[in-house]
Amino acid sequence: MENQDTVRLLRECDAGIKMGLSAINDVLDYAHSEALRGFLTDNKAKHEALQADMNRELDALGDDGKDPNPIVQGMSWMKTNVKLVMNESDAVIADLITDGCNMGVKSLNRYLNQYENAGENAKELTKKVIDLEEKLAIDIRRFL
Repeated sequence: MENQDTVRLLRECDAGIKMGLSAINDVLDYAHSEALRGFLTDNKAKHEALQADMNRELDALGDDGKDPNPIVQGMSWMKTNVKLVMNESDAVIADLITDGCNMGVKSLNRYLNQYENAGENAKELTKKVIDLEEKLAIDIRRFL
């Protein structure tokens, strides 16, 4: 059971990281403030590092990971672009990223509870992603 829960948790975390990276990439070029751009760029690099760790764990378990749900990803892209077309401001970017971070934190905590038999490495990686998302949401509050 541990191996199945471990793979499932890592797969959900992988999909979440990919979703977060996609969201950051969607808004990064619209950021006006160097400070906001810096938070986003730094967070993108940290997401990529965690994704590499996640991929190593998944590879060791013989799994390819998981892509985000295409419908959810498409809806997110559409929401982002509609909001930015209407108002290309740092406040809109901060709002969109904060919403994404909050959804990611909520989902990943749910998966931590759901896959309680997952291995400790998988749980720790998931907690690192949660911490990263929570910190980003706090760091960009000043742009709301």
